[in-house]
Amino acid sequence: MAWNIVIAGGGFAGATVTRVLEAMLPRQSARLSLVNDVNFLLYTPFLPEAAAGTLEPRHVVTPLREIVKRANLRLGVVDAHDPEAGTVGITGHNGEHETVNYDHLVLAPGSVSRFLPIPGLSEHAVGFKSLADAIYLRNRVIETLEVANATEDPELRGQLLTYVFVGGGYAGLEALAELQDFAADAMQHYPRARLHGMRWVLIEAAERVLPEIDRSLATYAVKELRGRGIDVRLETTLEGVTASSATISTGETLPARTVVWTAGVVPNPGLKKLRVPLDERGKVKVDSFLRVEGMENVWALGDCAAVPDPAGGFCPPTAQHAVRQARVAAINVASAVGIGVDSPVEFEYRGKASFVNLGRYKAVGRVGHRRFHGFPAWWMARSYHMSQIPGLSRKIRAVIDWTASLPFRRDLSELGSIGRPGVLDPERYEQGGSHRPLG
Repeated sequence: MAWNIVIAGGGFAGATVTRVLEAMLPRQSARLSLVNDVNFLLYTPFLPEAAAGTLEPRHVVTPLREIVKRANLRLGVVDAHDPEAGTVGITGHNGEHETVNYDHLVLAPGSVSRFLPIPGLSEHAVGFKSLADAIYLRNRVIETLEVANATEDPELRGQLLTYVFVGGGYAGLEALAELQDFAADAMQHYPRARLHGMRWVLIEAAERVLPEIDRSLATYAVKELRGRGIDVRLETTLEGVTASSATISTGETLPARTVVWTAGVVPNPGLKKLRVPLDERGKVKVDSFLRVEGMENVWALGDCAAVPDPAGGFCPPTAQHAVRQARVAAINVASAVGIGVDSPVEFEYRGKASFVNLGRYKAVGRVGHRRFHGFPAWWMARSYHMSQIPGLSRKIRAVIDWTASLPFRRDLSELGSIGRPGVLDPERYEQGGSHRPLG
């Protein structure tokens, strides 16, 4: 008998579960199906460096077909679940829908950016969750520098050269630090923009940034950012966004044409369709074995699951936790089909290290009880990420990119038109129809 095992989600958690199961299960013992909306794994810690041009965007993703060898990779989403019948519904990219039987189901669809009903947010702000977001932001910074350098309007120039980031977690801080570092290097090519100067603002609702790490390191990170001229506003919220401004809770209206929303993540909302128990945050309820509450053959892990943390509370939505949860989930699924250990194992990982990049040659981090900052932390963070990138080819390409960035300045080509084919109507083309305007 061959067991049908369906894995929903191909991020850190889902891809690792699949890879470990391939290694543990004899070839004829199981049929593995990995369902994901894209055919690659995004190494999210490298998104800021892709945005800043330090890494080639293709080098921060790994094709899933290079990670998993035997599993049937299906592009689509799991959007229906009948636990009594043991089936899931899969909708592919072309809209076709199929019902698939499973003996074991592993849920790892990840998370999405948290959205708040702030006026103008969805119309005028951009997130920082995908590779497309990173590429767009890089192009956006370059384009604002170009237009600011050319315009004669000082008010417009001020709007173009102000960049507002909302959210002081890992994503917000690293994206802000890398892009500001990139823009500071680029400014030498824009003399009129340089005379005006840039303004970078970080808005955080809490009384501190980086709640996931030690307060002393978070304080150092804020000191470093402020030392670079970045305006860090704590205990401040975003109240509204327009095409040319951002209003904050202090009553101030910031003239800005670039607002980046990085204020946290929430579990994939598609979980609500899958008939699994969810907590008040929308996360799947699981036990310490990663088994879904009340279900013997359904498992959940990663950002979408409320996984008990051995240190108390629940595990944070980090890649290092997702990868280690995946190994435990794979062992337990294999055990459930009679392979490997006789009884399931509990998830017991405690985070021993954390790093936050603050631009080239700068970072803060912790390993055990020891804290690091500056260049040593940056070098350690690079070394750690190098060990975690899936695939030897991606490791080598990342090293080549990093090495090339040492003697050379980052490229300033604005490639915003890539992925948007030009229009066929010559008159529309002359009117700028193939280019997305600022605003």
